Amino acid sequence: MSNSLLTNAQKLAQAFSQRSDEFEGARRLPMDVSKAMAQAGIYRMFVPQTLGGSETSPIVSSEVFETLAQGDAACAWVAFIAATSGSALARIETSVAREMFSTPDTMIAGVFAPNGNAVKSENEYVLNGHWQWGSGTQNADWVLAGSLLTDPLQAADAKPRAHMCLVPQSSVEFLDTWHSSGLKGTGSTDFRINDCRVPSAHIVGLEVDKMPDTPLFQFPNFTLLALGIAAVSMGIARAALDNFVELAQDKKRAGSSAPIAERGHTQMQIAEAEATLRSARAFYYDSLSEAWTRATAGQTVDIEQRRNLRLSITHAVMASTKVVDCAYNLAGGVSVYQSSNLQRHFRDVHTATGHRLITRAPVRLAGALRLTDVAFSPADL
Repeated sequence: MSNSLLTNAQKLAQAFSQRSDEFEGARRLPMDVSKAMAQAGIYRMFVPQTLGGSETSPIVSSEVFETLAQGDAACAWVAFIAATSGSALARIETSVAREMFSTPDTMIAGVFAPNGNAVKSENEYVLNGHWQWGSGTQNADWVLAGSLLTDPLQAADAKPRAHMCLVPQSSVEFLDTWHSSGLKGTGSTDFRINDCRVPSAHIVGLEVDKMPDTPLFQFPNFTLLALGIAAVSMGIARAALDNFVELAQDKKRAGSSAPIAERGHTQMQIAEAEATLRSARAFYYDSLSEAWTRATAGQTVDIEQRRNLRLSITHAVMASTKVVDCAYNLAGGVSVYQSSNLQRHFRDVHTATGHRLITRAPVRLAGALRLTDVAFSPADL
């Protein structure tokens, strides 16, 4: 299965790379593109096998997202959002989940952040809210909306817990807000839900609902999301380096007859960028492989592995950004034109770094755990 997923991703990346301008102009992915990724099995990677999913290892899924990003970063971004959102089906009662995931092409996408409020009314909840960053939701069959649940019959001091409400796309109002500098094709628009009645069976808790006892589901949703961001960033960086190498064969500096590929300064900078990306990628996959080995052996992913994994994720994103910046700057003035792929890589990777999961906090915490016996919450990793 892993070989077919990667083969499919390579074919899709090549096809999508020819349509990036189309995606950016539409500020979302066309339905045929989303369907192609669904039919390739990409959206099913984190769906339980009992429901027809593949429960793909995060090593393989990272390679899939990285490969897609080399073709088009927006497609890769929507792919990891949809795949991760599909893992919510693991928390739902099996018969209900099978009804939702009625065909292999079913797509779920949404926002985990609990920006909605769902109030209990008999056996349902009435959901209201406004969410940002709804990547891929306009292509989805089901929209995942993070919410706080409240029950009027509970004690006044009872704290609402974060849950995920799964609602049909027809219940969602999409707002035209996605006018971004990068990752334009992701369609990461705001969306709103008003007085939607959600059956209790369509609501799952991040903290309270038990996950299947299989290796993949040892990895929390937010870890899978962060892994996706890093994989996409590394794919963008690889594409930027490859684009620059091709450009450098013919581009000449003003007053020079030699292409910039023959300049010592260019050669040194590109060598360092290559080493930066390969080193970050090695750290990322080494940390991920250690965690996955423990999970497949039936062991808990311990603090050391979680620390290394979160550090490698943030490092991969920051290193990828550095690599893209290097290629962009070395190319000179040509980089600023819309006809240059380098300007899109530059915009895309810097947009990726703005995600709330990519901060310096995990880096600081990793250092603190290495140096001291600092107390921390497992959620921090």
